[in-house]
Amino acid sequence: MSTLKKLAGQTAIYGGSTIIGRLLNYLLVPLYTAEFAFSTAEYGSISILYSYVAFFMIFLLFGMETTFFRFVNKSEDKEKTFNQAFSIVLVVNAIVLVLLVGFSQSIANWLDHPEFRTYVIWFAFILVFDATSSLLMARLRYLNQPKRFAFIQLSNIGTNIILNLIFIFCFLEDGSDFRVGYVFLANLIASFLKPILLYKDILKFRFTWDKVVVRTMTIFALPLVLAGFAGIVNEVIDRVLLSKMLAGSNSLEYAESQVGIYSANYKLSILITLFITAFRYAAEPFFFAQEKNKDKNKIYSKVMTYFVIVVTLIFLVISLNIYLFKWFIPNPDYWEGLKVVPILLLANVFLGIYYNQSIWYKLADKTKYGAYIALGGACLTLTLNISLIPVIGYMGSAIATFAVYFSMMVASYYYGQKHYPIKYNLRKIGLYIISAIVLSGISKLIVRDQTIFTWSLFIMNGIFLLVFIGIILFIERPIRSLKKG
Repeated sequence: MSTLKKLAGQTAIYGGSTIIGRLLNYLLVPLYTAEFAFSTAEYGSISILYSYVAFFMIFLLFGMETTFFRFVNKSEDKEKTFNQAFSIVLVVNAIVLVLLVGFSQSIANWLDHPEFRTYVIWFAFILVFDATSSLLMARLRYLNQPKRFAFIQLSNIGTNIILNLIFIFCFLEDGSDFRVGYVFLANLIASFLKPILLYKDILKFRFTWDKVVVRTMTIFALPLVLAGFAGIVNEVIDRVLLSKMLAGSNSLEYAESQVGIYSANYKLSILITLFITAFRYAAEPFFFAQEKNKDKNKIYSKVMTYFVIVVTLIFLVISLNIYLFKWFIPNPDYWEGLKVVPILLLANVFLGIYYNQSIWYKLADKTKYGAYIALGGACLTLTLNISLIPVIGYMGSAIATFAVYFSMMVASYYYGQKHYPIKYNLRKIGLYIISAIVLSGISKLIVRDQTIFTWSLFIMNGIFLLVFIGIILFIERPIRSLKKG
């Protein structure tokens, strides 16, 4: 089996369960945004809380997934390496849990929702359950236990979905103070399920604290934490800034409503995000494993080309069929935000390329560059959002996301070619990206409002999609490649 086929298989095994799980989880969005469920303001408050959770999750995991993969491949005592990484995560989680619970009321007040104190405590435990389980799940990936990995992933997400359905259809009442609380309660119970299913692995764990190893791991991990934290700034700070800045000149309800509309439409870029997530699950251990392969650079280059083909195809399918994908958000109150979808889709294409490139600084042990790039992106995110939100609202956040991810992609390529050069096929990559953008742009110039279905629009966009697929087939010649193989 070739190395590329192996990567594809690992993507299907580990990423497949993640894709299915995330897709099922994303199917909660139509439920949350349905007319009988949450208002745009309520969905906005849910989105804001989960934005803050994303920040804490990066810190609580402390970069130990990547650190574990990096160190375990070099270590003779694999079990000790895991125990050390898990011990670091446990210590960090214990400290943060105490702080979050102790200052829960102050945090709720800062969120402009004093009544959310209980939810803050719940989220403290959700974070600890998820962070500790993530490293245990990384160990399953290393030990090549895909069936168990998939079962735990899908059990967690399935429980969350079932509880959401029960709570919303059976207990959600108009005027109740606990309405959004049902979403958080379902998450708490589902998150607690993971450590229960991983109890055998937890019982095998032995607390380890080798000061030299801890110091070495921490030095490797800190830039990753910083990069991850900055990355989350790029990913979710727009929701936080929208709520704070719009509430300053409007009501809190209006601000949260705008966040709800933007967040719901942001979800329409999920297919690219889902593929990127699945790819990263398989690619990181795969790339590390190819480090000693003499043809590693050719492999990395081919992976990048095929990756770009997939994400640009997803971009084109969604952007040409907005009239269809809008029904993912069944409440027309949210549809005013559909205009941000093509911008965010393209932004995620660039983010995916950046993630694919990022292997260079991990392989070269120059993780500080990942931190520099992410921090630069975070500064640009803050600057653009603060500048654009007062003028054009959430459209400014979408434009900022696009500009930041494009800049990070370019910066990563520039520094990567200096420190760990990989000869990517820029002609092919550029051609696929530009072709997808041009075809989408021409379609929107011909028919400006693509949110309403017409047969002429369907036929035209179908032809554009076939043209793009034809370009791929003409350049890649997959049949000829298979015959050679």
